[in-house]
Amino acid sequence: MAEHSPTATPEATPVNFAKRIRNFATVLVAVFLSVSVFLGLQTANPSSSLTALAESAIPLEAALTSNKPTLIEFYANWCTSCQAMAEDMGELKQTYGDRINFVMLNVDNSKWLPEMLHYRVDGIPQFVFLDAQSETLGSTLGEQPKAIMAANLEALLSGEALPYGQASGQTSAFEAPVTAAGGQSDPRSHGSQVVAN
Repeated sequence: MAEHSPTATPEATPVNFAKRIRNFATVLVAVFLSVSVFLGLQTANPSSSLTALAESAIPLEAALTSNKPTLIEFYANWCTSCQAMAEDMGELKQTYGDRINFVMLNVDNSKWLPEMLHYRVDGIPQFVFLDAQSETLGSTLGEQPKAIMAANLEALLSGEALPYGQASGQTSAFEAPVTAAGGQSDPRSHGSQVVAN
């Protein structure tokens, strides 16, 4: 009974060989794309995130005693306007960081409440421009174009008046966590003290 039965191994035909080549090429392309995406994420510019900017910022105390002009940014991680400006602020820091102190104060940290009151922070992002003697020259509130921020930084360096010293843009809702002592909200209660909630 030597019938001619099909063998278990497929014959090497040009069609099978072409399928194997196509499948191999597909696998190579998939591996290449996966590696490219992985490496692309690893080499992304870290300065474009708020967290990276905050971690690389100069501490406030050091900035105020450095005899250099200072830019203080009041921000919050949840602030969409702050997030939108992060990349531009990172680029400005790369350009001016050797001549201007970049300080970032998170409004969600009650440690900065005295500074929020002193600089009258009523929205975020809020940028306060200080001269080399730590005197306030002006501030901007809300999302600002990079060109406006750069013009203010140039003026800060040259000792000129800020061209956009009171600029306002889109802000994120923010309310300082303070109330008058005794729960009084009457504007005639001049002697009341401000306390943190």
